[in-house]
Amino acid sequence: MSLFRKKSMASLLAAAEDSEKGLKRTLGAGSLIALGIGAIIGAGLFVRTAAAAGGHAGSAVTLSFIVAAIGCAFAGLCYAEFASIIPIAGSAYTYAYATMGELVAWIIGWALILEYALGAATVSIAWSEFLNKLLGGRIPFEWCHSPFESILDVNNVTHTGIINLPALFILLVLSLLLIKGTQESATVNAVIVFIKVAIVLVFIAVGWNFINPANHHPYLIPADAKPALQPDGTQYSYAPFFNHGWGGVLKGAAIVFFAFIGFDAVSTAAQEAKNPKKDMPVGILGSLVICTLLYILFSWVLTGVAPYTDFVKSGKEASVAYAIDTYMHYKWLATLVTVAILAGFSSVILVMLMGQSRVFYTMSSDGLLPKVFSDLHPKFRTPYKSNIILFIFVGLFAAFVPGSVAGDLTSIGTLLAFVLVCVGVVVLRRTDPLLPRPFKTPLVPLVPILGMIVCLAMIISLWGTTLLSAFIWMLIGLLIYFGYSKNNSKLKS
Repeated sequence: MSLFRKKSMASLLAAAEDSEKGLKRTLGAGSLIALGIGAIIGAGLFVRTAAAAGGHAGSAVTLSFIVAAIGCAFAGLCYAEFASIIPIAGSAYTYAYATMGELVAWIIGWALILEYALGAATVSIAWSEFLNKLLGGRIPFEWCHSPFESILDVNNVTHTGIINLPALFILLVLSLLLIKGTQESATVNAVIVFIKVAIVLVFIAVGWNFINPANHHPYLIPADAKPALQPDGTQYSYAPFFNHGWGGVLKGAAIVFFAFIGFDAVSTAAQEAKNPKKDMPVGILGSLVICTLLYILFSWVLTGVAPYTDFVKSGKEASVAYAIDTYMHYKWLATLVTVAILAGFSSVILVMLMGQSRVFYTMSSDGLLPKVFSDLHPKFRTPYKSNIILFIFVGLFAAFVPGSVAGDLTSIGTLLAFVLVCVGVVVLRRTDPLLPRPFKTPLVPLVPILGMIVCLAMIISLWGTTLLSAFIWMLIGLLIYFGYSKNNSKLKS
């Protein structure tokens, strides 16, 4: 029994055409672009930008976004080719199954759990932070932070988190919406996308007048930069390679890469697209281009309004509102941005939960996961049991794990998926060169190879406990594969 047995293209295309038994095809190109923007603009822009600028890239975080965008563009072109060929739920997992075999498909499916499930957990934690800011800090620290987080208040009393209840609340609401239906979820998402993009544009337009050119010089953090003060009173050094210069830009790219993970979530909705061969490439690449332009402008304004060192000591999750309060003095704009961010985070969580449930749906349909993950609701035709189980799993992370840990693991899962999708395009071009390709990745194998190089470089920059945690996660996945999935696969001979 081969570990690299593949699903035939004929069976995949037959499944894509079977719209009677499967998921409803209700999404057009506009909905797919909105879906992508809904997933992309969120925690990465409003939270990770300040983290990357303050700790590693400084004003050159704009370059970090460009590096991350280039890596995404190469991978996005590869995703677009696969999505036009194989219009079925499952994203990179399905593509790997058709090109590199079952074991690689399982590995990528397991990595996608890091991307979508932990991505949803990370953003729900950020949602909780912003809700508390909007409410003026009325939620006690203990009930909106994980047990691994603590803070020293003005009276020198230490408060330690117990559980993040607001994060659990938003996950529950959005899980119930997803159970109700994809079209309803897409409609809610489209409204939210309009609101948050409008607010991002307002921040860019208003903030441009408050840019202090001195904050952009030096553009790259020098190795001998003065240490920044951290919240606990200790000093943060910029001497390490990945904390200044081009090393800092690369590390910053790995951090803000989290801001781009949404575009590939579009590919998980391929089986619910009305005309996937045409609309999937438009949805994937269109959302990526729009968001990249907004990201570069946004990060330029944010680091121009406030010095990057401010984001080491202050701001943190509420960095945008902090910059507005401190340097622009527009209380109304800070409040408006916080409301928009809450709405924006909601759409990101929505798309991530949808993406993960669709990956589970496909893996279950292939026999690699228990049948419960592919059971459809008799009326709504959504994988409702998968949504319920996913809420419990994601909820545990959101309630008890700090956001920074989940965020970095999300980036590694995404980057690994991107690398394997780039490999898959090259493999399929050689094994099935005559296969009809409604959209073709240009300059193969150059574009996929460049995508692999950029993504691998960003993985290396996350070297340390994060990479070790991801390695342990993969070992757990392999134990499950050899203990259950390998023997229950529908391709078992």
